[in-house]
Amino acid sequence: MSPFDESLELEGSIETEWRPGVITGGVLLGVAVILVALNLRPAITSIGPMLGEMRDDLGATATWAGVLTTLPGLCFAAAGLAAPLLARRFGIGAAIASALSVLAVGLVLRVIDGPYVVLGGTLVATAGIALANVLIPVVIKDSFPARVGMMTGVYTAALQGGGALGSALTPPLENAFGGWRQGLGAWSVLAVLALLVWILAARGAGRAPVAEAGKQGSGRSLLRSPLAWMVTLFFGTQAFLAYVVMGWLPEVMIDAGVSKGDSGLLLGLISLIAVPISLVVAPMAARHKSQSPWIVGLGVPGFVGMVGMMVAPAASPLLWCLLIGLGMSVFSLALTVIALRARTGEDTARLSGMAQGIGYLMAAVGPFLFGLLHDLTHGWTVPWIMMLAVFAAQMTFGAFAGRRRFV
Repeated sequence: MSPFDESLELEGSIETEWRPGVITGGVLLGVAVILVALNLRPAITSIGPMLGEMRDDLGATATWAGVLTTLPGLCFAAAGLAAPLLARRFGIGAAIASALSVLAVGLVLRVIDGPYVVLGGTLVATAGIALANVLIPVVIKDSFPARVGMMTGVYTAALQGGGALGSALTPPLENAFGGWRQGLGAWSVLAVLALLVWILAARGAGRAPVAEAGKQGSGRSLLRSPLAWMVTLFFGTQAFLAYVVMGWLPEVMIDAGVSKGDSGLLLGLISLIAVPISLVVAPMAARHKSQSPWIVGLGVPGFVGMVGMMVAPAASPLLWCLLIGLGMSVFSLALTVIALRARTGEDTARLSGMAQGIGYLMAAVGPFLFGLLHDLTHGWTVPWIMMLAVFAAQMTFGAFAGRRRFV
């Protein structure tokens, strides 16, 4: 068994490591889950509207900006191994509290000094996000066993809503507090609020009981499953596109003449569109035998929006962002497909570990390549051509992943 398979088996053991009732589900815990979800995107989406000003102030290159927007994907890829280990050792409540603490520290750290400190602080902040990304779905499954679907929809909607707030509110925060450092650092307040509510909601939660030997995973490698690879490549390509959009789209629009404030609002709109998709479309798609038509149907307007952004970004940025937002909303279907392509909870966790581990590595490459191509060509056309090729691949892999089969 390869080391990667061992990490998949470890993540696959999550379901047997925790039992329902580890943290009692209730109104306060529900509020805590929503607050945590609201913190899982602003650290990333708040950078986009400030990127040009940050580069000017710090004297940084587009390649540096590509590294900055690459860090989240790298952290998310590593979280599949670290999060279960922390939760097993300290308990899931303490692990999530630690993740929120790390996030708050990173948000403050990244605004106190030069370009390398910004990179280091962003790495710390996104490490906290990555841990919570893996663990909150486990809390939902175990603490709300009768409301898993509803809470998953609420969680995803709050996560996307937080992304919208990050891009839309950061420019006004910058104006109110007098600079990009203060505007970005202000998001640490939300992280501290979530930490305090989480501590209250999860108090008394201990470590999970250890499953009996021999029941932790079958040892079967999903790396040999063609369907698992289709799901993984679908998740990876949509994450690749999403992280480029979150990191670079405001800069593209500002370069085309859109104001910094409007570019932040438009990026927020892209994230906001995903909220009703998460609450409505994903459950509807899950009730059908195949999710392929839904995946391709959401992909078409997104592809058209990217063509418009490449050819004439200033002609109708609102329309292009609406179309791109519809395309990016396929994230909720990517999570849905992971659950539907496995027969058991163990296989779901193993497939999730593979899809997110490899998928976020793919996502980490996206912003760096986009920035590198912009540096090399001194324009946006070649980077957008790359995006269109990846978008076509996403719809293709999604069509195969959406068919009713099992790993």
